[in-house]
Parts: sequence; structure tokens; C-alpha cells
Amino acid sequence: MISSKSLHFRDCVFYNMRGRDPSKIGKSGVGRHKYLSNSGCIITILLQIHIMENQVLESSEERTFQYQSSLPSLPVPALDESLRKYLDAVKPFLNQEEYQRTEDIVKKFEHGIGKELQHKLLERAKTKKNWLEEWWLNVAYLDARIPTQIYYNFGGPGPYLEHYWPPKEGTQIERGCIATWHTLKYWELIRTEKLAVHRHGNMPLDMNQFRMLFCTCKIPGITRDSLSSYFRTESEGECPSHLIVLCRGRVFAFDAVHEDHILSPPEIFRQLAYIQKRCHNEPDGPGLAALTSGERTKWAETREYLINLNPKNLNLLEKIQSSLFVISLDDSSPDGTPEDYTPITKLAITGDPTVCWGDKSYNCIIFSNGTFASNCDHSPFDAMALVVMCSSLDQKIIESEGRWKGSDKVRDIPWPEELVFTLNQKVLNDIGRAKELYAQQVSDLQLVNYAFTAFGKALTKKNRLHPDTFVQLAVQLAYYKLHGHPGCCYETASTRRFFHGRTETMRPCTMEAVEWCRSMLDPSCSLHKRQQLMLKAFAKHNKMMKECENGKGFDRHLLGLLLIAKEKGLPVPELFTDPAFTRSGGGGNFVLSTSLTGYTKVSGAMVPMIHHGYGFFYRIRDDRIVVTCTAWKSCPETDAEMLCKNLFQSFQDMIQLMATAHL
Repeated sequence: MISSKSLHFRDCVFYNMRGRDPSKIGKSGVGRHKYLSNSGCIITILLQIHIMENQVLESSEERTFQYQSSLPSLPVPALDESLRKYLDAVKPFLNQEEYQRTEDIVKKFEHGIGKELQHKLLERAKTKKNWLEEWWLNVAYLDARIPTQIYYNFGGPGPYLEHYWPPKEGTQIERGCIATWHTLKYWELIRTEKLAVHRHGNMPLDMNQFRMLFCTCKIPGITRDSLSSYFRTESEGECPSHLIVLCRGRVFAFDAVHEDHILSPPEIFRQLAYIQKRCHNEPDGPGLAALTSGERTKWAETREYLINLNPKNLNLLEKIQSSLFVISLDDSSPDGTPEDYTPITKLAITGDPTVCWGDKSYNCIIFSNGTFASNCDHSPFDAMALVVMCSSLDQKIIESEGRWKGSDKVRDIPWPEELVFTLNQKVLNDIGRAKELYAQQVSDLQLVNYAFTAFGKALTKKNRLHPDTFVQLAVQLAYYKLHGHPGCCYETASTRRFFHGRTETMRPCTMEAVEWCRSMLDPSCSLHKRQQLMLKAFAKHNKMMKECENGKGFDRHLLGLLLIAKEKGLPVPELFTDPAFTRSGGGGNFVLSTSLTGYTKVSGAMVPMIHHGYGFFYRIRDDRIVVTCTAWKSCPETDAEMLCKNLFQSFQDMIQLMATAHL
């Protein structure tokens, strides 16, 4: 038999070689020699190894993507259930006559064309593990022709100023090299499949979006963009390992790996300092990256022209596209405090377009005063993936007290290479126009990012109120107070328990929520009655969220029925042309576009879905609730500052209601 000592060593061999070629685990010359030296009978041990090989592999530590193929397929909900939920969702926005008309339209759809479309959708679902995936990518992101960097990308401030990295001039490169190193270590975790699998209870969740964090880029097309991912795990083969640095309109590249080892912070410092010195001592570059901020068809045409101008331009574009991520060295020095992130957050999504490649999955923006932000193309993944990564980096920086404590040795590594494109006056004119249009569009954005510090998750949970639902109902109350009527609302619900699942729409503006809002503005309504109505709204919200996460939402289902009709050349059903559909938020017309970025220190922001709407991101901590609210200045109806003020008052009103209703 194999001794316990030799078994212990073998476990260590497997542990230390996670992510490598399974055929090589425990079979290398050195490993085998050490293993055999601990036993008496070589032949017996070799036989035991052969017998145990697969068993040990199966019981070794799980790999990041090992459950992907076994995840359940995205279900197609029952037609009658989705239509019932849809009718419930439109009620807050219709009078009795309008509702009756919509109900008739829905019944006609259910017993007519809806049956046929449902059948076709079920047939599609039999051949695809995720019947929505391709459609969603195209319709939600790649078909867009408006500037996606402005209207689709998400971004936010780095959380570091809450501890070791408050604003301080002269720390851009010093802090940047440490943050970059931690990001590269995270890439290495994913590449070697050592990133822990996320779970809901005991159920593994889809991890596919983490493949898209690195080496991913959107490519502009004339009528539809495409998405290119160059990422590979170690077992899949070679993966690009170079970084792109944008600084003062110029583009540089350097490899983040040298002789099979990631560059250390001192080595990254050397590379970034070299780029910074050159850019500060030499003329600015043309700012080619600004083209990614423009209208999609125009950018596609200019890109094609660039490639025809000189074939080498294509090689340079592909170098940017395949890079791990982009480091943006921004000359701005935004102020910021743990109570007010507004300046940093606004620059994250409306900053200098010449230092942000708007089509890249991840732009790490480092400002001159050592503060951080990010800007991400939304098409390859949802904010959840970035939040998880940034939260991990934040924890690592806290553990190291914001300093590098390793060796200062710098290897003899190649200097960064500048990517110099062949341009002419036409391209320079296109860049100039893109910058002008970008400046006009982003100047219209109103953004506030404040922390409510009176209480947070701890107190809401003490009152047995779900923290996320607490914020969502407060948003409903704040909007109702400000505008005098309900606001159709989108909240992100995750469907990652299914294969390649992304999101479902959860609609927080229920009749229960509206009735509670009305009671809060009715002086004749008792505190007890208000509390009962609020708890009823909480229960409805929580039930709906659970249904959405379990694949029983209705918005994506209705979208699928619409798209299958279009695909088959059928007329658009009346359900989708009924004014109630748009008025209740259908077709991406939600007045309130909201998303929880988690119970972390990572914030985010996006612009509103529609001109008279709001974008609303929030995070919840034990002692605070941090919110980001956006609106368009050119809309006379909306005011992000006032909505935020009303929201904070709503928080107080709700907690007070729980404390006093029983008196």
C-alpha cells in the first residue's frame, strides 16, 4: 500500500500544479523521483498511481470553468405566466380604460400569434443551451449605432481613496504599477483557472463573463459591431500578455510577462515612467482613441479607411484589440472623498476620449493625483464581473497597505514600443470631429455620487428589511415625491445559474409599491397602515426578484417572442406596438435604470436609458449607502441632485416608519 507520507506529498503535487496540463500532473521526472523515493516497492506504487490518477484528478481542487458544460439551459417561461406578469407590471401606468384595452390585446396575443411564436421559441431552445445569448448580444449591444462609449459603457471610481490612496499629486505611476500588478495576478488566476467558482447556495454559477475581462474588444461594423476575445486559459493555449498604455494622445505597448513571469511592480513602474517621461517631454499624439467614442458606423468607415491607408495600421489595431487591458494615464486631478465621489465618477464615464479605448473590455484610468477609475465596454460582460475583480484588488491593496513589499530588482526587459499609425489629414479631421461631438454630448450629463452615512445594511437588516429592496423602494418613493407619478423602473436580476446567463429585467414599480408611495404622501393615512403597505411592497419585490433569478421573468421572454417573429418575417404583434408596452418601460424605455453593485466598496455609473430618465447605481455597506445618479441637463423634467436628496430623505422616512409604526 502507499504510505500516508507519500499520499500527502502527492496531494501537494496536485495542489501546486493546478491549471497545468492534466497529463503532466504528478508525472514529471522530478515529481516522480521524489514521490518514489518515499516508498518501498516502486512497481506497486506505479500501479497505484495509474489506478488512482483519475480519482485524484476528480477530487482535486475545482477549476474556474469546470462546471460550464453541466450548467442548466436557460428556460423558456410558460406563455400564460409571462403575460400575466406583464399585465401586472403595466397597471401602475394605465387608467381603467387603457388597462382594459391592453388586457384585450394580451388575450388576443395569447390565444393567437403568441401560441405560434412560443412554439417556435421552444424549438429554438432545443438546439441552444442559451436561446437568448446571441440575440441579446446583438440587439442589446452590437446593433447600436449611437456612440456606445457614452451611451452604453459603464465605469466608476476606484475604491482606494477610502483607505491607503487618497488624492496625492505625484503618485500616478507609483500607485499605478501596484494596481496593474494586482490586476495581472487576477488575470493569472483566471488563466490558470484558480479563481473560485461563484455559487448560489451549493449551486455553481456561470463563470463565462470572467473570460471576457481580459484580451477582449468590440470591433466597429457598418451595420453591426462584432466582439473579439483573444483570451485563452493555460489548457487552451497561448494568450496575449501585452498591455496598452494611452497617454497624451499616444499609444504604447509592452509585454506584462517576461521569461514566464509577470512583471513586478518595480518593473511596471519602469515601463510606465518611461512612457510618462516621453509623453511629457515630447509633442502630444493625434489621439486616435477618440474615434472609439463616436457614432459606430462612422468609426467603422474610418477604421476601414485606416487599414486601406496602410496595412500596418491593421496590425497596430489588432495589437490594441488583443491586449490584456488598457492603462489610461490621465492628466486630470479629480478631488474625491469617501462621502463624495462625484468628480472621479464623472471623469470615469465622460473623461478625455484620447486616453480611453472605448471598445476595450477594461480601461484602467489612473489620474495624475493617484486616484483611479474604470471604463468598460458593456457588450462582453455585466458590471458584476468588474465589481468582483475590483473588490478583490481592493482587498489585496488593503492587505499590503498600498505598498509593494517585495524585491526592487528590475530585470533587463524590453522598453515599451510606441504604436505609430500612418495617418493623413482626412483621419486627423475625423479625430477632431469625434472629439468635438464627444465634448458636446458629455457636457449635457448631470452626475452626482454621494454617500448616505446615517446608516446602512446593518440597520436595515436589524429591521428585517432586505437591503437591496430597501433602496429600490426608496427610489420609487423619491421619484414619486419629485415627479408626482410612478416611474417605470429596471433593476438588474442575475441569471447566472444558467449556462451563459446574464441578466433579466426585474420591475420594481409594482402596484404594491405605488400604493405605499401614495400612503406616504397622504397625511390622513396612519403610520401602521403605511408600514403594512410597505411590508407588502417588500414581499412583492422579493418574490419577483427570486422569480427573475430562477429564469421566470417575462421581459427577456417577450423579447424572444418579438425577435422570433422578426426572424420569421412575421408582422410585429400588436402587444409590442400598444402604447402601454413603451409607457411601462418595454423596449428599453425605463425612466429609472437601476443596478446594485454589491455590498462592496466598488461604485459604478451609467447614463440614463432615455432622455427623460435617470441612471442609478448604488452599493450598500454596513454603515452607508453610496449612490450614483445621472440625468441629462437638457431635460427640464429631471434633476439628479434633487432625486438624490429625496432619496436620502426616503431612507430616513422608511427607517422612522419601522421605528414608530407600532407606537
